[in-house]
This record gives sequence, structure tokens and C-alpha cells, in this order.
Amino acid sequence: MKILIAPDSFKESVEALDVCHAIQSGFSQVFPDADYKLLPMADGGEGTSAVLSYVLGGRWKEVRVHDPLMRPINAKYLLLPDATAVIEVAQACGLHLLTVAERNPVIASSYGVGELIADALNEGVKRIIIGLGGSATNDAGLGMLTALGMTFHDSNDNILAQGGGALANLQRLDATSFHASVLNTVFEVACDVTNPLCGELGASAIFGPQKGASPQQVHELDKSLTHFVNVCEHHGYQGHQEVAGAGAAGGLGYALMSFCQAELKSGFDTVAKVANLSKHIAEADLVITGEGKLDAQSAMGKVAGGISQIAKLSHTPVIAICGSVDGLKSAQTSQFDVIVPSIQKLDSLDNVFKNAYNNIEITATNIAAAIKLGQRLKQYL
Repeated sequence: MKILIAPDSFKESVEALDVCHAIQSGFSQVFPDADYKLLPMADGGEGTSAVLSYVLGGRWKEVRVHDPLMRPINAKYLLLPDATAVIEVAQACGLHLLTVAERNPVIASSYGVGELIADALNEGVKRIIIGLGGSATNDAGLGMLTALGMTFHDSNDNILAQGGGALANLQRLDATSFHASVLNTVFEVACDVTNPLCGELGASAIFGPQKGASPQQVHELDKSLTHFVNVCEHHGYQGHQEVAGAGAAGGLGYALMSFCQAELKSGFDTVAKVANLSKHIAEADLVITGEGKLDAQSAMGKVAGGISQIAKLSHTPVIAICGSVDGLKSAQTSQFDVIVPSIQKLDSLDNVFKNAYNNIEITATNIAAAIKLGQRLKQYL
């Protein structure tokens, strides 16, 4: 029996590769001779680089960059053998880099993302895959573009400060010193949200509060993003503010499209294509996927839902192991042959996260045992 194990990470508890190992460990207790293929997956957010490194190899490069509050930190990105770099914006401007008290998208900067991109360009890459997700910023790429050599000026021709709030003072931008290699490089942006840049569903309104913005700051940040778009269009940059995903990572989606000619794609589709997922699914007798929480969002570009859709094309059965199941409708549950939550008992959230690996392993063992029992009972059915 060929078993493909292709889960996402269980957020805040177990990385995707460790989820693979937990499932294999559990299944192996019942089916020790099965042919297991481990294929950790991601949807473009945190962990995408690690997944692609496992699948494709490559080398990591560590770079000294600036965090969202412009403090020096070490961040890394992946260099693949085909002159491709894989960069996660969260490495440099991630929300996890700040304490709750430090979160403030009015001043948080994406400068470090630009430093990572510049380093990759200096390495001679021809293609950059950028995973958008988990950012602390709402600056529409102001910091990133500044690190790549573009300058932004106020009405007195002073250089703008960093952060989304500074965009309100923008009067002029200058691309004279913009990194020369940007326009000769293919940018592919892996994005798992569909929000526009501005408005009720935009970056500020939807993601600003979790990044520390008050209701008044959300309003001001949204106005600042609109002003930024107007100035960019005045300087001849095509407006992409309404494109699905423009509001991802505080507007980095917009900046990458407008200034780097980037193409925004589903994060899952990008990773699935690079990992040759369809071929692996077609060759398997059983696929086991999963994620921390299986809900209505799972069918909208997330790993488990995407895998189930591909598996249906080749009529390969799919089992989903998840931490919890919430709000799934019957049409969504029918995408999977079996869905099994892995939490073994009521407990505190901290303990649930702490025991996630063991819970996944136990759940996998129980599923395998049920399959084994089904094989024994088949003669009676």
C-alpha cells in the first residue's frame, strides 16, 4: 500500500514535516510494511520555505536585516538550484517578532523584506517566490521599496519616516536608484488571502486590529493607503489596489504588483506545482492530509481542501487529521473520505499545543487500526 502523507503545519504547535513524522509513526504501528511518502505542504505563509527546502533541496542564506521596528535581526531565505529564491516576509517583518505591546502598524516597516530581496538579487537569482503572511506591517511596501533604493518624499522634500502612518505625508517618489535587477527578475507571490488594498475588506480594516491598530488608526491607515495609491498613479504606476490579494501582508501584495510586476497566485497552488503534488497523489493508494483547524476556510485555498480537490480527480481516497473541526457544511466534509480530530481530551490550549505531536500519532494509529479491522471484516460484508 502506497500512502502519501501531505499535511500542513498545525499552527503554533507542530511543523508540517513533524506532522508527517507523527502520522507515519502512528500508521507504521499497524502497517509497518507500507510504502510511505512524506510531502509536507504549505499555502504560502510561514513554513513555505522549509517545505520547499525539504522537497527541492537548496541552501539557506542568513542575512542581517531590520525587523518591523527597524532593529537589527538575523533572517534567512532559501536559494534553490535553479536560480530561484524563496522568501517569507514574516522572516523580516513578522508579527511574531514583536511583543503584543510593541504591535503598531502606524510605525511598523517592511524594510527588512526589501533587504532580503536585495540580497537575493545580488546573488544573481532570476526568480523570487515570496510568501505573504504573518506580517506586522500596513505600509503598502514603503519599507521594502525603500530598502530596494526607491525614495519617498513629503511636501518639504524630506524623506518619509517608516510605517504605514507616514504614507499620509507622501508627495513624491523617486525610482532613480531603484535596484537595477528588479525588472529583470520574475516575482511570484504566494498569497492565501483575497483582500483588496483599501476599503471595508482592505488591509487596514481586516488585518489592522490584529496588528495593534485602534479603530481610529484603522481609519487613518486606510486613508493613507488610498493616498499612496493616488500618488503612485500620478507617477505612472498602474493601480492594482482592487486586485484580490493586493491587501495581503499590509499591502505588500500591491507594492509587489505595482513596482516589481509580480504575479499573485494561490499560495497552495504555487507550492503544489513546485512540489509536483498531483503526480504524487495519482501514484498513491491513500492520501493523508491535515491542518490544525479544519473549517470553512479549508476549502478556500488551504492545504487540506486543495489536496482533496486534486485527489478527487484521480479517485484517490483522502483522510484528514486535524486538531479540531469547526463549522464545516456537509458539502465541505464530503470532500474527504474521513475527517478525524486529533485532540484526545478536554484541556487547556497550552496543553493541547504541547501534546499535539502525540495526539496526531495516536489518532493516526487509531485510523490505521480501523482500516485493518475493515480489511478483516470485509469477508463478512
